[in-house]
Amino acid sequence: MLTISNLSFAIEGNPLFDNTSANIPTGHKVGIVGRNGTGKTTLFKLIKNEYQPDSGTIDMPSYFRIGGVEQEAPASEVSLLDTVLAADEERAALLAEAETAAEPERMAEVYQRLNDIDAYSAEARASSILSGLGFDQFAQARPCHEFSGGWRMRVALAAVLFSQPDLLLLDEPTNYLDLEGAVWLEQFLAKYQKTALIISHDRELLNRSVTGILHLSHQSLNYYSGNYDQFDNERRAKLEQQQSMRRKQDMQRAHIERFVERFRAKASKARQAQSRLKQLERMQPIMALTENAVAGFRFPTPNELKPPLLVVEKGQVGYDNEPVLSRLDLRLDSDDRIALLGANGEGKSTLSKLFADRLPLMDGHMFKTNKLRVGFFAQHQLDELVEGDSAYTHIMRLRPNDDEKTLRAQLGASGFGIDIADLPVEKLSGGQKARLLMLMATIDAPHILILDEPTNHLDIESREALVMALNEYEGAVILVSHDSHLVETVADKLWLVNDGAVADFDGDMEDYKALVMEAHRKSKSKKAKSSAASPKSDQPKVNIARLKKQSGELEKKMEKLTTRKHALEAEMAAPEFYQAHSQEAISGKTDALSDTIAALSAIEDEWLALQSQIEITQ
Repeated sequence: MLTISNLSFAIEGNPLFDNTSANIPTGHKVGIVGRNGTGKTTLFKLIKNEYQPDSGTIDMPSYFRIGGVEQEAPASEVSLLDTVLAADEERAALLAEAETAAEPERMAEVYQRLNDIDAYSAEARASSILSGLGFDQFAQARPCHEFSGGWRMRVALAAVLFSQPDLLLLDEPTNYLDLEGAVWLEQFLAKYQKTALIISHDRELLNRSVTGILHLSHQSLNYYSGNYDQFDNERRAKLEQQQSMRRKQDMQRAHIERFVERFRAKASKARQAQSRLKQLERMQPIMALTENAVAGFRFPTPNELKPPLLVVEKGQVGYDNEPVLSRLDLRLDSDDRIALLGANGEGKSTLSKLFADRLPLMDGHMFKTNKLRVGFFAQHQLDELVEGDSAYTHIMRLRPNDDEKTLRAQLGASGFGIDIADLPVEKLSGGQKARLLMLMATIDAPHILILDEPTNHLDIESREALVMALNEYEGAVILVSHDSHLVETVADKLWLVNDGAVADFDGDMEDYKALVMEAHRKSKSKKAKSSAASPKSDQPKVNIARLKKQSGELEKKMEKLTTRKHALEAEMAAPEFYQAHSQEAISGKTDALSDTIAALSAIEDEWLALQSQIEITQ
C-alpha cells in the first residue's frame, strides 16, 4: 500500500498540500484529478523522493520499483525494439550473466529467475506494446534518432510499460498519443496487475482504466472508489448536500442574529440574548466545497454565407510532390460537426491544413464561398507564440484597429485577468497558452473552425467548457482529437482518413474503438491480416471442418511443446544439473529451450490466425 500521512508541502510560499492523507491499495489503478496548478505533478515528485515534504510522510513497500516517463527516448542509433527491451534492467543483466556465469548453483538461479520473469517472451511483449502505440515491425527496427520528439515520447512510454514497475506513474500519457494509441492504452492499463497512478484529464481513460480517483482540491487529497463518472456523481451529491447544510446554517444564523438584535436591550430577554450570542460563537461555519468557476470559451457568431462553404473535387494533397491523400470529393456546410478519425500519419493534419489554406491542392479543384473565414488551432502552434510578448500583445497584433478596452474584455472572457494578460507568454501555463491560441483562432468569427488536438493542456472542467462553447458555436467544426468524450459530445459526423483516402465512417465511437482493437488483434499474425482482408461472404463454409481439424492438431502440438518447455526449465533449474553436465551440454540444453520457446510461439501465432479465419467464416 502507498500511504500518504499528514502531508504538507509548499513551493515558494504557495501551499499545495496542507496536513492531508490518503491510502492507495496495492494493485489498484488510480486516476489523479484536479484543476491545473493544484499539485498533481508535484505529488509525483514527492512520491519519487525528488522533493521532500515540509512535514508528513509518504510510505510504500521497500521492494517497490517506481517507473514513469520522464522524457523522450534518446535520439540514438539503437532500434526502438532494443530501446524498449533495455528498460527491463534485470532481464538484461541476467542474460549477460548467463553468458559468463561459471558456478552451477548461480547458473541455476539465473535461469530460474529468467523463467520467473518470462524473459524469453520479452521480445514479443515489447513488440506488442510498440505496435499498440503505433509502431509497425519496420518502424520497430529503425534507430531512435530517425523519429521526432513526439514519437520518441511514445517509445519512452513503451519502455516503462514493458518494464512493469511495481508503481507506475503516468503524467498525461495520452497527450502524445492519437486516438488509436489512447484506446490501446486504456485496454493495457485496465489489465495492468500492479499499482498505477495516472494523472489525466481524459474522461474515457479514467472511466475505462482505473479503480479509484484521487482528487486534489483545496490543498487536500480525497480518495473515491470507482471510475471518473462514479467520482463525479458522488462528489456532486456531496456538494449539493454540503450546500444545503450551509443554506440551513445561514438561515439559522440569521434567525439568531435577528433575535439578539431585537431583545439585547430588554432586561427580561438579556440572558437569552447572551445565550444566543454564545451559540453563534460556537457555530462552526460550513465551508463551501465548490471550486472557483472555470473561465468559459466564447466563440463569436460568423455572418451567414451561402452554402456550401467549401467543396473539394477529385482533390490530391501532400508534400514535395508526394501525395498523402487522393480522390478527395468533400463538402463542408455551416452546420457540419465532423471528427477526423485515423492513425497518426494517415493524413488528418494534412487534410486540416488543406481546409485552412495552409497547403495547396496538387491536383483537382477546391471551391470556397466568397468571404469565407477559417480559424485553425493546432498544438504545435504553442511553440509559435512570440517569446517576450504578452497575451494582450498577441491579440492587439491581430486586431490593431480595436481599442484597448474591447481587447481586454475579450481576454478577460477567455480567462486572462489583469494579473496574467500582460505576462510574457513563456510564463503562462500550457492551459493558458492553449486558451490564448483558441482566442486567436476565433477572434475573427470564422465560418469554419478547425481544431487539431485542442484539449492536450486543458483540465476536465476546461474541456467541458470547450464542449459547451462548440455546441453553441454556429459555424462548421472540424475536429481532430484523441479525447473520445469531446468527439462524442461535439461531432455528429465521422470521417475516416485511411490508406490515402477520406470516407464517411458508418458507426459511432464505440464502433470505431472496436475496429481499432480488432485491427491490433489481427495484426499479430500475417495470416490473420490476410484473412481479415477477405469479406466474410468470400469464405467458403465447407472449409470450417478442415479449419477446426487443423486448429485441434495445432493445439496438440502446443500441448507437447509446453510440456517439453516445462521439463527443460525444471531440469535446468536444479543445481545438480550444472554439476553433472559439461559446458557444451549446458549450452545444448539452453539452445533446446530457446528453440522450443520459439517453436511454441510460432505455432501459437498460427493457431491465432486459424481462430481468426474460423470466426470470419462462421
